[in-house]
Amino acid sequence: MGTPEFAVESLDILIRNGYSVAGVVTAPDRPSGRGKKIRYSPVKNYALEKGITVLQPEKLNDTGFLRALRSMSPNLQVVVAFRMLPKAVWDMPEYGTFNLHASLLPDYRGAAPMNWVLINGESKTGVTTFFLNGNIDTGNIIMSKEVSLGSDETYGELHDRLMVIGAELVLETVKALERDEVQVTGQETLARGRQLHTAPKIYKEDCRIDFYRNAKQVHDLVRGLNPLPGAFCGLRSPCGDTTLLKIFRTSYSLHDHIAEPGSIHTDKHSFLKVFARSGYVLVKELQIAGKRRMKTADFLRGFPLDDSWKMTSKV
Repeated sequence: MGTPEFAVESLDILIRNGYSVAGVVTAPDRPSGRGKKIRYSPVKNYALEKGITVLQPEKLNDTGFLRALRSMSPNLQVVVAFRMLPKAVWDMPEYGTFNLHASLLPDYRGAAPMNWVLINGESKTGVTTFFLNGNIDTGNIIMSKEVSLGSDETYGELHDRLMVIGAELVLETVKALERDEVQVTGQETLARGRQLHTAPKIYKEDCRIDFYRNAKQVHDLVRGLNPLPGAFCGLRSPCGDTTLLKIFRTSYSLHDHIAEPGSIHTDKHSFLKVFARSGYVLVKELQIAGKRRMKTADFLRGFPLDDSWKMTSKV
């Protein structure tokens, strides 16, 4: 059960290792793009290539869907990047239903754990498999694997890395269940005495850059939203006109200064510094409204930017 590209790797590794996949459950087809063409989910595309039965229920409690699912006689269900399941679904197979989550549970429960570990400047994260129950991301943990985070690692890079590591953990979990060698750990035990973070869905306001935060916090926000949905701010001209600007890649320096947060320094050719509350960020990749994403040097060759411009959280 899954929808995006992240879930395909787990499905593929099970098939490559000889497991019989009775069927795939994925999101209904939706129109997307400028032409509003119907596009299949990555999981559906893969399943069709392999000749696997695909179910796409609008409602997971629908009697027709439950009947079709039951007719497949699954003895185990694997969930990767899908919706919350009702008890009638997750309680169906004899071996239960487990989920792959892209964090070290019980920390970073929620829809966007990979974004938030980067935005919060964490030094490590991981992947976890756990049995589903009636609440989101709270079931008994089966296995987990910890990984270190690079100081400049982006969401896109982490996504691709955990997609592979997570698939390997899915395979390891299935093999352990097959051998009846699983020992679960309750999340309440691991959570005791700890201050846990949450990982809610990313909304537009979460992507707004506030240069009154320190330079590292700005840098972490930018990389945690690269490539999607992208951190943004306003680029304000000396006459007061403001244009939407997305920033995708930065480095940073922490130090004291007297510059106003959001003020810039550039040689107009190769570099663009933006001052934060403490230190500055060096902008390396950006995209101005109506243009393609580009490196800073390419942007400066075609845009008349100087130190009289400013970056602001207001757009």
